[in-house]
Amino acid sequence: MKEKKYETIILSLEDKVGRVWLNRPEIHNAFNVVMIRELRDAIRTLGADEAVRVVVLSGKGKSFCAGADLNWMREIITYSYEQNLRESLELAEFLYELYALPKPTIARLNGAAIGGGAGFLSACDIAVASADAQLGLSEVKIGLVPACIAPYVLRRTGESRARRLFLTGERFDAKRAAEIGLVDEVAAPADLDGRVDDIVGRLLSSGPEALACCKELLRRVPGMSFEDVKRFTAEMIAGLRVSREGQEGMAAFLEKRKPRWTD
Repeated sequence: MKEKKYETIILSLEDKVGRVWLNRPEIHNAFNVVMIRELRDAIRTLGADEAVRVVVLSGKGKSFCAGADLNWMREIITYSYEQNLRESLELAEFLYELYALPKPTIARLNGAAIGGGAGFLSACDIAVASADAQLGLSEVKIGLVPACIAPYVLRRTGESRARRLFLTGERFDAKRAAEIGLVDEVAAPADLDGRVDDIVGRLLSSGPEALACCKELLRRVPGMSFEDVKRFTAEMIAGLRVSREGQEGMAAFLEKRKPRWTD
């Protein structure tokens, strides 16, 4: 992966892990259209790089992401419907590209995740939060709704819990976020990196192709009929069994050794 310079984010690759840092700490990593476009470019870059096996998304400074940038909001309040639609579609496309990335993604929640920031973490496969993180879906407080992020928050929390979050716009802590499924795990601030690294290690020990297929299963199976899902799942496991990775994985298991992709 060639080194890329961005205005609002930092992208790095080390030991098979691509790390994307939201890098506007002076405004708590609030996002604007520039950040959205740079995030889309970073996710595409990581997705195309075979050396990248896992992606970690986090924020520089004290916050993960405080939602939309106020200066950007001062601009969009003057936009036409068509202008707002174009920029909203960019956010929607980024969230889907993050969600559908055929590599496991981890949100390292180092601090506050408000509004769209909660959406960013919801589009990741696994979210680990610092115990002092605060979260909220506060769009209704300014006459808006958590529209583009709704599909991902709903998948994490379920409709009944999302109703309260969306309608009240209330803030809540990381412990409550874990209770409702918005994050998967809460760690003491000093332990956050250790917990993320532990999950990264578990992911790297699994077959890359198998992980990509797992993500496809999770994305497609819930929307399928039972008639369609029978064929789809049978074809997937049959294909993996005869694939190079599947053959290597089964052989390593039977021979009681580590598979080659762990090297």
